[in-house]
Amino acid sequence: MRIESDQRQNAGSQSYATELSQDTDFCLSKGILSAHEQKLMQSLETIGSKRLNRRRKEAQRLLRENGATHNVFDTIDRAHPWQFDPVPLIISDEEWGKIEAGLVQRATLLNLILADIYGPQTLTEKGLLPPELIFAHQGFLLPCVGMLSSEKRHLNIYSANLTRGKDGRFWVLEDRTQPPLGSGYALENRIVMTRSFPRLFQDFQVHRLAMYYRALRNNLSQLALHNKAEPHIVALTPGPGHSAYFEHAYLASYLGYTLVQGGDLVVRDGCVWLKSVGGLRQVDVILRRLDDNWCDPLELRGDSMFGVPGLLEAIRLGNVVTANHIGSNVLENPALLAFLPGISRHLLQEELLLPSVATWWCGQPREREFVLQNLNKLMVKPIHPISGLPEFIPGSLDEIQLSSWRKRILANPHLYVGQELACLSTVPSFVSDKIEQRQSILSTFLTAQDQTYVAMPGGLTRIAPQASGEIFSNQERGISKDTWVLTREPEKQVNLWRKAQPNQLIQPIVGSLPSRAAENLFWAGRYAERTEATARLLRAILTKILEYNEFRDADDHQRLNHLLGALTHLTSTFPGFIGEGADEKLADPRAELLSLAREIERPGSLRASLRGLSRATYAIRDLLPADAWLVVDNMRQNWNPKIAVSQIGSGQLNASVNKLILQLSAFSGLTHENMSRETAWLLLNIGRRLERAINLITLLRATLVPCYEASMESQMIESVLETCNSLIVFRRRYRSFMQLSTILELLLLDENYPRALAYQLQQLQSHIDALPREQLIEGPGQDKKMISEAITELRNANHTQLTQLAGSDSTYPLLEKLLVSQKDRLEQLLEALTQLYFSPVLVPQQLGNNVEGKKAS
Repeated sequence: MRIESDQRQNAGSQSYATELSQDTDFCLSKGILSAHEQKLMQSLETIGSKRLNRRRKEAQRLLRENGATHNVFDTIDRAHPWQFDPVPLIISDEEWGKIEAGLVQRATLLNLILADIYGPQTLTEKGLLPPELIFAHQGFLLPCVGMLSSEKRHLNIYSANLTRGKDGRFWVLEDRTQPPLGSGYALENRIVMTRSFPRLFQDFQVHRLAMYYRALRNNLSQLALHNKAEPHIVALTPGPGHSAYFEHAYLASYLGYTLVQGGDLVVRDGCVWLKSVGGLRQVDVILRRLDDNWCDPLELRGDSMFGVPGLLEAIRLGNVVTANHIGSNVLENPALLAFLPGISRHLLQEELLLPSVATWWCGQPREREFVLQNLNKLMVKPIHPISGLPEFIPGSLDEIQLSSWRKRILANPHLYVGQELACLSTVPSFVSDKIEQRQSILSTFLTAQDQTYVAMPGGLTRIAPQASGEIFSNQERGISKDTWVLTREPEKQVNLWRKAQPNQLIQPIVGSLPSRAAENLFWAGRYAERTEATARLLRAILTKILEYNEFRDADDHQRLNHLLGALTHLTSTFPGFIGEGADEKLADPRAELLSLAREIERPGSLRASLRGLSRATYAIRDLLPADAWLVVDNMRQNWNPKIAVSQIGSGQLNASVNKLILQLSAFSGLTHENMSRETAWLLLNIGRRLERAINLITLLRATLVPCYEASMESQMIESVLETCNSLIVFRRRYRSFMQLSTILELLLLDENYPRALAYQLQQLQSHIDALPREQLIEGPGQDKKMISEAITELRNANHTQLTQLAGSDSTYPLLEKLLVSQKDRLEQLLEALTQLYFSPVLVPQQLGNNVEGKKAS
């Protein structure tokens, strides 16, 4: 039995083949503007190109400061800013009404198809869908069969990419069901547009976006099968390496959900639990930002390290709900577009209100023949991503390439489709300092509400980077603009805040802190302190180099060598200035110093520590003050001293280090003064205090444990005090009497001085005592035991006795013993904290990978 597909809303293939040969330009005429666009152009002319360009740069700055980026190659170190066009796309209220009706109809239809595919499969039985089109698609997940009830809505979030056709109507290029990308960027574009171009909003009445997000949040709350009054909803992300991690964190923060990764969740007793610092907390709803086949390594991709083992079983038992339902990726099959009109007539008794781009599935003989005959005039694509498949650029393939594609299609015809070359509509844009036409695609977003769907009044419009170019994908540095849907009457202010009833007592809820977020907070504190310690010692060394270059004093050179050795110990960049080749480096330390300042791939270098700080803070940016993230991002982007080795002693690098130290101090102050004293702040400061204590011990062992002559010892003490930012305090307290025992009293034993080791231990004990604990844990843990023993040992130390020598000792043995013991205890404390709060549970792995199907070529 042949299954018929509809092309271009029932236009026949043969008639369209004739049209293809005669007309390959389906674009709207350039330069034709609607009345609303003409009004917009008049407003922009009033602003003027210079002011418009200045405000565009201001908007771009806001986006950069807010961290609106797309990561490339799975690393935030090569993130590209979200490019912005200040000229909005304007859609009239009347036109939007037609678009919205078509989108709602389409979402309703796809929801019914999804329930049928994993349920009764009547569409294939009745010949409305070819079985190989569905079952050969990678998005079809066999473990999900039978999981979807026809009475419930499983497509809760839906997105469609649209463009105008030559008839002026909007056409659907593709349907997106897992997880739809762009709604967060659309919101960020609107916020930036409102701040940068407030006057434009005065001339137009624009629909607000908050109503969509309110509907989304209400929809997710209603999905909860248990705990309906206050459901626990989390947003599941692959992590900071994902290209759209900014949007994941942005939406989670805006909606008030906890952002989690797969390692933060665990399935026990058929339920999903969040592994938080305070223990396990049951999860009711998961807003997925993770693709289907990565969600459960036990039943789907066995090599997935991003999912939650046992998640599908928890869904089957009805203990958790995901949005969208796992398995919805099967709807993103482009071949499905050819069959939607017939399915709509069957299921809805309606014609499609929004037509799809003409599509021919090669699994049917007549359609396959048409595609092969017009191969260089169509866009050919696989029904799902195929590894190693060469890029298809219609109109540019030679005969050898065309022959290769014909063989590829004939070998596996069901895996390919041909689509009409959609010539995208053009819209006015201001990108290269002037208004010009650019091709555009509009991404729209819908969420389920009661028995229907609600569309965001607008969306994310992307334009081509070049006037004559095509649209790049989001990951390839596309440019976006705000999308305005006009309304006839001014809208009331809408936000996500819930209104309290009169005399209602609202109890504060302290959100759960996932263990992975806790670990990133801890490491953010450590990296911030590590960077500062390295920068301060490096500054002292650069100052000493300047002094030595000027006076050529032998004592200065000797003290410089000791400080260089201390830098190797502090940064753990062995052999450095103390191992093999040390003599050569000590004779001319400039190359090694420059390497420690700017080599990002060298562990322990200043730039590598800055990268660690940036990665840790990026992962938990929703938990930090906004200004704190801006400071970190500014440091990461701007720290790359471009100086030659010969310029090390010029003072240029010293000035850069000074600026970096001030920025680190700003970060410390912002987190200290703007974070609530909750678990997040405690862990950030535990990391900072632990790292400061370890760095101080390392510095003192490298500089003050060795014995020097009296004059050299006083100089080393001064350098240590300067590095620890304690010189002024020491002078005021001890009246410039330079003595080793007094510096030990200040930097080791003073429990009230923020730079002293005793102060770090006191703070660590206080913060650890305040951390939430599992209720089943009784008595003090290993972490409390280690910090208590360290404090007791330090209190029993006498700063005078620590400086006693016996005979011909070349070091202070009691001081060395104390510092070694303290470091050992702190390292044991670190291990205890890791096991108690950060240690991830090993992900269970299936013995074989049940992902079926070989990669087609």
